[in-house]
Amino acid sequence: MIGKWHLGLGWVRANGLIGTAENAAEYWRGSWQDGNPKEGMNVDFTQPIHGGPTDLGFDYAYFTAACSTIDGPFCYIENNRPTRLPDRPIFVDPDVDADHKPRPAWIAPAFSLETVDLEFTEKSIQFMEESLAENPDRPFFVYLALSSPHAPWLPPTFAQGVSGGGDRGDVVVVVDWAVGEIHRALDRMGVAENTLLIVTSDNGPRIGSNGHESAGDLRGYKSHIWEGGHRVPFIARWPGHIEAGTVCDEPIELNDLMATVAAILGEGLPEAAGPDSYDISPALLGKDYEGPIREAIVSHSENGSFAIRQGPWKLILGTDGSGGWVRPSDKPPSPDRPGQLYNLKEDPREQTNLYDDRPEIAERLRGLLRSYEESGRSR
Repeated sequence: MIGKWHLGLGWVRANGLIGTAENAAEYWRGSWQDGNPKEGMNVDFTQPIHGGPTDLGFDYAYFTAACSTIDGPFCYIENNRPTRLPDRPIFVDPDVDADHKPRPAWIAPAFSLETVDLEFTEKSIQFMEESLAENPDRPFFVYLALSSPHAPWLPPTFAQGVSGGGDRGDVVVVVDWAVGEIHRALDRMGVAENTLLIVTSDNGPRIGSNGHESAGDLRGYKSHIWEGGHRVPFIARWPGHIEAGTVCDEPIELNDLMATVAAILGEGLPEAAGPDSYDISPALLGKDYEGPIREAIVSHSENGSFAIRQGPWKLILGTDGSGGWVRPSDKPPSPDRPGQLYNLKEDPREQTNLYDDRPEIAERLRGLLRSYEESGRSR
C-alpha cells in the first residue's frame, strides 16, 4: 500500500496512551494536535503507529496520514514508523486561499508538499522491481493512492502551467504522469501484458478553472449527492482478458473491487466480508451475463444525505439541494424534507425532479434502502 491512508491511525500520545475501542473517549478528548501545533503535538513520533496498512493485511506500506498535502502530520510512514520525525510547525500564510495551503500541523525535515506523488510513484515502481527480483514467478499487488488532484493544488515544477486549467488542472497532469510512469515500468519489467492495471478515483471533481467543465455534463461536484459528485473514471487494462477499446455501461461501485479480485484469484470471499461488494468480473472481462450485476447503487453526500439508484431511477432522500458544500440551504438531512427522484436514462443531468410525480417509485426505492440499512448489507 503506497500513498495517502485515509482510514485513521492510532498515534501514541505523549503520555503513552494508545487509542482503543475501550478508551476512545479519553484518547480523542481534545485534538491530537491539542489545537495548536505551534506548541507541539501530543504525539510520541518515536513509537510505532497502530491501525495502519500493515496491521490490516498489507505486507508493506509507504504512506502518509490522511490526505498527504492538507492533513498533518506531514511525514512519510514506512510500515508503522515515520521515516523522519515531524520536528517543526509548517508555516501557513494567512493571505493564501485554502485551496493552496495545508492545514496547520507539524512537518518532517525535507518533506515537500509539491512532490509527494512523485515519491509515491517512485516507491511503487521500486516495490514492483524488488518483488520481481526476489521471485519473478510470484504475482504482486500494489494499491497506489495518489494525493493529486486533492487540494491544496501545489503542482511540482514540471507540471506548472502545463494544463491550461490552473493549478488544479496541473495536479491532474501529475496523475496522468504517474499512470504513465507505472505503465512504462510494467512494460520495462516485461509484465505489462500479464498485469491487470486499474485507474480510478474516489469521488467527483472540484469546480474547474478557466472554463473547464470538470464534471462534464453532469450536475454537481465533490461532496454533492448529484451524479457529478459520484461518477468517476474506471479504466482497466489487461491484455488477453479485456478487449482494448471496449466500453461497458454496467453500473458498479468501488466496493465491488474486493469481490471481483477474489473471483479473479479464485479465492472465496467470506460471507461476512465485503457486505456491499459484488463480483463484476463478467462485465470487466466482457463475458456474457444476465444483468444487472448489482441490485442497486447506494451513495451519500457530505452532509449525510443518502441516494439509491436502481435501473434508470435515482432517489435522493433528506435534501432538496446538493447535500454538500456551496449552498447555504444544505443543512443536515431531514426526513421531513421533500426528496428528489430522477430518471437518469432520460435525464442524466438531473434537471427534472419527479419526486411528486412518481410516488410509487420513490416509495419502492425508499423501502429497498431501508432494507439495506436494517440488514447492514446490500449483498
